[in-house]
Amino acid sequence: QGHVVESGGGLVEPGGSLTLSCVTSGIMFSQYGVAWYRQAPGKQRVLVASKRYSGTTIAASVKGRFTISTDVWKNTVYLQMNGLKEEDTGMYYCNIIDGANEFWGQGTQVTVSS
Repeated sequence: QGHVVESGGGLVEPGGSLTLSCVTSGIMFSQYGVAWYRQAPGKQRVLVASKRYSGTTIAASVKGRFTISTDVWKNTVYLQMNGLKEEDTGMYYCNIIDGANEFWGQGTQVTVSS
């Protein structure tokens, strides 16, 4: 059974940085089957960044500030977030695709506030 665990969230002031981590286990990890989503209170979950065989996608709202990367030896996905804004606040979820299976973690909360 696959498991996905996110960490690295927290409270940060506008302009600050955070690095989110997503550690997977029991999954055939591929650097081309990973994504980060954000869900703000009362809103739908939206894609922030993904790496697929078709290429890397970064949401327009975070382009130039966020970077998605992987460490295949550690079965881990990262989301480096710089220049954080209050509108980046939300629960961040890691999404892993392993063939026909899809896995989600429980999320890590990011709050950007002064």
